[in-house]
Amino acid sequence: MARPVWSGTVTFGLVSLPVQMFTATESHTVRFHQLQRGTSDRVRNKRVNERTGEEVPLDEIVKAFDAGDEYVLVEPDELADIAPGRSKTLEISGFVDLKDVEPIFFDKTYYLGPKGKEYAKIYALLEKALAEADRVGIATFVMRNHQYLVAVKAEGGLLTLHTLHWADEIRDPRAEIDDLPEKTEVTARELKMARQLVDTLRIEWKPEDFHDTYQEQVASLIEAKRTGESVEKAAPPAESTNVVDLMDALRASVDRAKNPSKSGGEKGGDDSAAPPTDIRDAAARRRATGTRNRKAPGKSRGATGRKAGDRKASARGRSLDALTKAELYERATDAGVPGRSSMNREELVAALRGARRHKATS
Repeated sequence: MARPVWSGTVTFGLVSLPVQMFTATESHTVRFHQLQRGTSDRVRNKRVNERTGEEVPLDEIVKAFDAGDEYVLVEPDELADIAPGRSKTLEISGFVDLKDVEPIFFDKTYYLGPKGKEYAKIYALLEKALAEADRVGIATFVMRNHQYLVAVKAEGGLLTLHTLHWADEIRDPRAEIDDLPEKTEVTARELKMARQLVDTLRIEWKPEDFHDTYQEQVASLIEAKRTGESVEKAAPPAESTNVVDLMDALRASVDRAKNPSKSGGEKGGDDSAAPPTDIRDAAARRRATGTRNRKAPGKSRGATGRKAGDRKASARGRSLDALTKAELYERATDAGVPGRSSMNREELVAALRGARRHKATS
């Protein structure tokens, strides 16, 4: 069982509910130690007295505020004495519609559980009331010498607590970003095509379908360096879309989204199943061949279909590392890997391996 990171009492009106709070998420980041180059010696951080250079035990360290001409010392007990509710009360000020809390305010998520079976009924009552009303309770509480603004929410039969950013922590985007498009005009034709692309790429939200492919690649890098194998670098990022080619790029993107196993009008070739590295490349090929949304003749489609079938047959049984990018993309298409059209070869390999592991465990 996980250990609670905080325990206290949730109050709403005259009702009190003792709860325990548990971390809801975990990080799977690959963590590295620090070594001195050329050695196997660990490098560690130490708390050192700035004047003497000597290490200081943790119990001899106190908090101090620099007031300019002197330091004001503050003991942990003094901070606890001034904490609202003595750090053990989470008082719900009121309930707001969930849709009114903008996503930018949400920070971290915790699970709330009743602190004992005798509080199960009060817990269930609050959870069901919030679920039916589709509202969240807004509250503040203190944990580890920090006061938090939080939203208490009903999710899947339990109560969750989401820490929120304070209003003055949200930066004004127009003060931070110089080039926001305030008066940029777009044509109705461009907007229609962009909307069509958005609709074509619509997917169902299934978080289990997405995997941290970068961390998988980091693990592969570590294994390759451990065994002395060569490491293949990732492909460079795609270039920005030129405004002149915007309509062609949008049209090529829609065509590719509708027919992910084709490059959008080219005949034959081993790369016909692979996505273009840049949507401008597809647009340029269309202008060069004079093709737009025309479909290839039936004979060409049949020939392309046979070639694709031959490729799939020849690729079957081979390891992912031995396949071409076109073959990897066909497999990703068959497996329904999301975001495959923007992946490079290494990302396709990692995503397919992740899909295999997910299928094996499900």
